[in-house]
Amino acid sequence: MKIVLSHLTKTFPGRGRGNRKKEDVIAVNDFNFEIPDGKLVGLLGPSGCGKSTTLHLICGLQNPTEGQIFFDEEDVTPLTPQKRGVGMVFQNYALYPHLNVEQNIRFPLENLKGSDKLSREEMHARVTEAAGLVQIDNLLDRKPSELSGGQQQRVAIARALVKLPRVLLLDEPLSNLDARLRLQTREEIRRIQQKTAITTVFVTHDQDEAMSISDLIVVMKDGLVQQIGKPQEVYDNPANLFVAKFLGTPPINLFKGRVEKGSLFLGEEAVLKLKQVPDQPVHVGIRPEGFILAENGSFTCRLSRPEVMGRDVSIVSTHPASLNPVIRSIVDAESCGHLSGDTVRFMLKPQKVFLFDQATGQRISFETD
Repeated sequence: MKIVLSHLTKTFPGRGRGNRKKEDVIAVNDFNFEIPDGKLVGLLGPSGCGKSTTLHLICGLQNPTEGQIFFDEEDVTPLTPQKRGVGMVFQNYALYPHLNVEQNIRFPLENLKGSDKLSREEMHARVTEAAGLVQIDNLLDRKPSELSGGQQQRVAIARALVKLPRVLLLDEPLSNLDARLRLQTREEIRRIQQKTAITTVFVTHDQDEAMSISDLIVVMKDGLVQQIGKPQEVYDNPANLFVAKFLGTPPINLFKGRVEKGSLFLGEEAVLKLKQVPDQPVHVGIRPEGFILAENGSFTCRLSRPEVMGRDVSIVSTHPASLNPVIRSIVDAESCGHLSGDTVRFMLKPQKVFLFDQATGQRISFETD
C-alpha cells in the first residue's frame, strides 16, 4: 500500500482570549511525501517536531487543516480510522488489563460487522497466526500484568496485525522498554515488517532506532521536513546543520571556522584545502570517525584522555574553536601507540567534514584538492 501525503498541514489554534490569546501552532507544515509500498519509514525528530501528529493524521485520529492523504489512489482524508484499514500501536501499549492475551488480540475482530464479521473459529485462527508472528503464542492465557514490557508490546503489535491492516503505524513503540529490550524488540519489528510486507510508519525520537530498521527516514523539526532519504545517505550527506547534529552517536563535533584564500581554518590552523568556496565564516562539522591520528597532522588539539572501546578508542580532546565541550575522535586502537604529552594531532577525512552557513545552517558543498 503506497501512502501519499499531499501538502499536509495541521494547525492547532492558540489558547486564551483577547490579548492573552497565543499564536496558532503549526504542528505539521506543508508535508509532501510518498511512502513506497511495503517499506518501513521512520519519522524522526525531537519532541514537538510534528512526527506523532503526522502519524495521527495518517491514522485518522486527527483531521488535517489542509492537504490530502492517499492510500494508493484512494483519497482517505475524509474517512474515519475504522474505514482506513490501519493498525495502530501506541507508546503505552493500551492493553485491557482484565482480558488475557488472546482476548486482547481478538478484541478488534469482535467489532467487525456485516460481511466482515468472522466466526469464532476464524477469529481463533487469526489470533493464533498473529501471536505466532510475534512469538507470544505460548502466552495466550496470561493477563497483561503477568507479562514483561517487551511481551506487552508484542501483544499490542499482534492486536494491530490481526486485522490484516493495509498500513501499520507505530507511535514511539519502544520508549517504555529498557535498553536491551529496545534492541531486541526493534529487531522483531523489522523482522515482522519484512515478513508481512505491510507498509509501516514508525515514529521515534531515537536516531539509532530509526537508522537501524528503516528503509527511509524523514527528519523533522518544528513541523517542517528537513530531509528525506535512506538512513546512511542522510548520515553521510546531511542537508543542514540540524540534521547533522541530530544524527550520529557520538554526535558530530562542531567548530567555528572560516574559509580564507582556499583553505579551511580552525583557529589559526589550515586543516583542509578547498575549491570554489568564497571566503566566509562557517560552522564546521566533523564526524567522530573523520579523524586520522598523525604526528604531523594539520589539526592540533589539547588531549584530555583516551577512552578504550574495545577495537576502537575514543580520543577526548578540546580546542578553542570547538562548539562542543569536548571533541570525540574515534580511531583504531592499533593507531594509538604514540599518544603522549598534552596535545594530539590529526589529519581530517574530507568526506567526513561538513561546512554550514553560519546564518542559515544550510550545507555548503565543497571539493578538495
